[in-house]
Amino acid sequence: MLAARVELLQFPYSHYNEKARWALDYKRVPHSRRSYLPGPHRLAIRRLTGQSQVPVLRIDAEVVAGSARILDELEQRHPDPPLTPTDSALRRRSREIQAWFDEEIGPRIRCALFSVLLDEPGYLCRLFATGRRAAIRLAYRTGFPLVRGLMAREMGLHDAARVEQGFAKTREALDFVAKQAGPEGYLAGAAFSAADLTAAALLAPACNPPDSPMALPAPIPPAVQAWLARWSEHPGRDWVLARYRENRPPSSEQRSR
Repeated sequence: MLAARVELLQFPYSHYNEKARWALDYKRVPHSRRSYLPGPHRLAIRRLTGQSQVPVLRIDAEVVAGSARILDELEQRHPDPPLTPTDSALRRRSREIQAWFDEEIGPRIRCALFSVLLDEPGYLCRLFATGRRAAIRLAYRTGFPLVRGLMAREMGLHDAARVEQGFAKTREALDFVAKQAGPEGYLAGAAFSAADLTAAALLAPACNPPDSPMALPAPIPPAVQAWLARWSEHPGRDWVLARYRENRPPSSEQRSR
């Protein structure tokens, strides 16, 4: 039987997209990746899925949207190595941690980070458009004010209280992983699970794990350096870096687009 054709539709720098990449790599699923520019991506993704967010996983003719659904689909199709604890209580805990990070933490980390990044449009465009042809990078940078306004509205960046909550939730999440990790370093039992993968991936923008898809390119602007410095001494950052170092395998991507 021929292996399924697997393609990840993604943004190169996004913590929810990193969650899907990590799961694919952890399970050693050969796949390709198609990278989109935020903003212009909407039409193609909406036509395909009826919504406008990535990541989206295509498995032959099947389309799976959203990082949580992607992890579930991969766990069903590729159960080894597992990301789901066998013990029912630990499985429930893993699910609860995933849901909390997906619904409460991830969006607020993104809000806090982009309150900084949107004031660095040149750097942000570099994050999004690296690897594109020079003409595309120039066109994207020229039109970025329109994309910037859309992002600001969608993330609520004009609401100072919402932005401040984003910083508070980032610290709360770092506190959580530092305090709740067990003796082996994991959040739901003695083995690495989807809870750890989700927490580490969604906290990656605050921790800048080196030699990873979430490593920020140098030179990093002073405002972004200040964002990273906020969390640099937090033990939760050490936990994230340990998960990247010990549990994030190399890419299983076949080709990039």
